[in-house]
Amino acid sequence: MTEHTESPDEQIVVSLRGIRKSFGGNEILKGIDLDVTKGEVLAILGSSGSGKTTLLRCINALERPDSGSVRVDGSFIDYGGKVANRDILALRRKTAMVFQNYNLFKNKTALQNITEGLTVVQKKSKAEAEATARDVLEKVGLAEYADRYPVQLSGGQQQRVSIARALALDPDVILFDEPTSALDPELVSDVNDTITEVAKTGVTMIIVTHEIRFARNVASRVIFVDKGTILEEGTPEEVIDHPKTERVREFLSKMAVK
Repeated sequence: MTEHTESPDEQIVVSLRGIRKSFGGNEILKGIDLDVTKGEVLAILGSSGSGKTTLLRCINALERPDSGSVRVDGSFIDYGGKVANRDILALRRKTAMVFQNYNLFKNKTALQNITEGLTVVQKKSKAEAEATARDVLEKVGLAEYADRYPVQLSGGQQQRVSIARALALDPDVILFDEPTSALDPELVSDVNDTITEVAKTGVTMIIVTHEIRFARNVASRVIFVDKGTILEEGTPEEVIDHPKTERVREFLSKMAVK
């Protein structure tokens, strides 16, 4: 793994050390070290089963590592000892997750899906939560859809609502788990364009994606995960356009990336 050197003006938002995770005796992550700095957009590439989604989910403890440590801003968990639920909650409140399948409440409008976390978790007033929700819906181009229910929205629109919900929480980092994988091909570009516009605001993002061209366009740094380790790391030009290893070259050729 290439060393990521921190300059004096960089602030590390996410720091992973020695992250290991196994399922049923199969070691998925094999001692991952990774730092993500403020405002960085990190794309995680790799084949199915390589560990990239597990790595993402370990950041906010949706999967609990078997060992290692996770720091998100000021929240720190060392999985070498006993982990308190309050520490898990504190860590999760620093992050927001955008899932493959949107995870919207079907009985709530787009607006209500966004205000729910603001009023319940962050204890904001209804008026403040609604103002924030309308603002982020505007940012993702769905201001006029505030009162529609998920069933009245396309898959792409539902995913954009989930992106708006993540933005509303004002997290230290937004985690995207294959955000376009459940979409019909004609809806993918709208979601990718929305994520690209959000990236321009300076929010820190970690994106697991199979969309290679999207990763090249949106990411400031790319890592390639293979068999539970970080095989390559660098700028999109370094990893995608000029890969150093045969494994990455083989992967990209199968993904028809030129």
